[in-house]
Amino acid sequence: KHGKSKRRTWRKVHLGFDEGTGEVMACVLTDSRGHEKNMLPTLLDEISEPIDQVSGDGGYDFKTCYDAIAEREAKAVIPPRKSAIFHNNGFMDARDDNLRRIKEIGREAWKRESGYHRRSLAETGIYRLKRIFGGSLSSKKLDSQNIEVRLRCKAMNLMTGLGMPKTCPVA
Repeated sequence: KHGKSKRRTWRKVHLGFDEGTGEVMACVLTDSRGHEKNMLPTLLDEISEPIDQVSGDGGYDFKTCYDAIAEREAKAVIPPRKSAIFHNNGFMDARDDNLRRIKEIGREAWKRESGYHRRSLAETGIYRLKRIFGGSLSSKKLDSQNIEVRLRCKAMNLMTGLGMPKTCPVA
């Protein structure tokens, strides 16, 4: 009668946003066990355009993520864990650079300098997606749910294109 539901499971939506336009560039839906370190390479593979910077929280502080970002020749803006150590063996140079700079100027100053705060645009995008379409999915199967989420992202991109203000400098 009571207890854990057999049908109700959590899903994780992993999204890649264009910070300039606010559009969803990549979308991956996984079950609740899908970890960020496994999803970032898949997200980046969905984006055909050149990528300047990849910003993420500490959940992306893994070798697989740095490798995927380096493969796309993008700047990695991921805060290393507070207990992080230098590797100095070449495979995580971007992480070591971030760690070195944090040691020099401090974590908060590094966040300002690196543009880490732009990561919050992704949080805003996820909020918009949930606010417009709700926080639950209608479909039962993961494949159908994946299509449902992709359609929601496409619809949100259309709305973003119509409703986001265009700004330009005035002399």
